[in-house]
Amino acid sequence: MNHENGKHSIESKDRYLCFILGGEEFAIPLLSVKEVIALPEITHVPQTPPYFLGIMNLRGQVITIIDLRTKLTIKPGQSSENNAVIICDLNPNSIGVVVDSIESVIHPLASEISEKPDLQNTKTNEYVEAVFRKDQRLILLLNIAKTLNVQDLNAISSSINQATKKAA
Repeated sequence: MNHENGKHSIESKDRYLCFILGGEEFAIPLLSVKEVIALPEITHVPQTPPYFLGIMNLRGQVITIIDLRTKLTIKPGQSSENNAVIICDLNPNSIGVVVDSIESVIHPLASEISEKPDLQNTKTNEYVEAVFRKDQRLILLLNIAKTLNVQDLNAISSSINQATKKAA
């Protein structure tokens, strides 16, 4: 997504992974997605925020897992076998994001994208970049990196360091 004069412009090559959180549709840039996996066994890390579910081992790499529903104060949908973890690349770390289900990969046209609504006094306003209009549905395009603030990133680093020390 390019930013020109403060406005969003979607290039024809921009694609997004669409997913469900609490009955609502969201999407993140496909380029930030490393992979999608089934909900794994997660090791809880004490003294972390409530949306940090813990850590997991993914082929020898320690990945922090967060519940995006809790982070965005969205009531989780029904727990099911459709729950998935999106592994996102947020240099230098990767993070796992739990979602209710994965929908599809979307390839919006610039004409289908609107500026984000003015969601004053809501946390979500910081994270939503734009809105994609698909038929009668609205899909919020998220900036996944912005959902994590400096304290979150410090907690991720701390949990990875703790796990690495215990494993050594």
